[in-house]
Amino acid sequence: MRVDFGRIGLRFLSIASVAGAAGLLLAGSANAGEQIFDELRFGVSTSVQSGHSREDGVFPEITALFDPFGYDTAVGWQQQLLHPRVHLGTSIGTSGEASQFFTGFTWTVDFNEKLFAEAGFGGVIHTGDLEGDDDGPELGCRVLFHEYLGTGYRFNAHWNVMAQIAHSSHANLCDGPNDGMTRAGLQVGYKF
Repeated sequence: MRVDFGRIGLRFLSIASVAGAAGLLLAGSANAGEQIFDELRFGVSTSVQSGHSREDGVFPEITALFDPFGYDTAVGWQQQLLHPRVHLGTSIGTSGEASQFFTGFTWTVDFNEKLFAEAGFGGVIHTGDLEGDDDGPELGCRVLFHEYLGTGYRFNAHWNVMAQIAHSSHANLCDGPNDGMTRAGLQVGYKF
């Protein structure tokens, strides 16, 4: 039996990031005057690919959004586009599929007080197969681009729900196959 320590390490990193984010949330709530996150999201996604590139199972997700550029003070969609937030998250593989640890920039535009749209772009480190496996996508390299689109609804100033589709691939910038990973799902967010 071959043990892939790199894969185990990245899976541990994904689980540790979830635990660390939860710990930071609890620490942040202890100090009411100090805000760590702008928003925290929990959700689940599934593969929307077909054929041998399809991933089995569901993918629990957690994403933390930070506001270092002043998104909360932006007025109108033009200013919102100039003030992206930073996201940091993980998508945990089940059924032996790839876990992802991703980060990047998030642009959110409000249509009104309730409806919004979102786009994100950044990078991802994953635990998936690089090549030569007939089950699941062949990804070519360990570090990929990561982008997503979403649309959401705000229930109030704190709670929202968002439908999202996310894609990760290397855009043919490294050797090897480039099946990519495309997942769609729902996330529930809490804005602080």
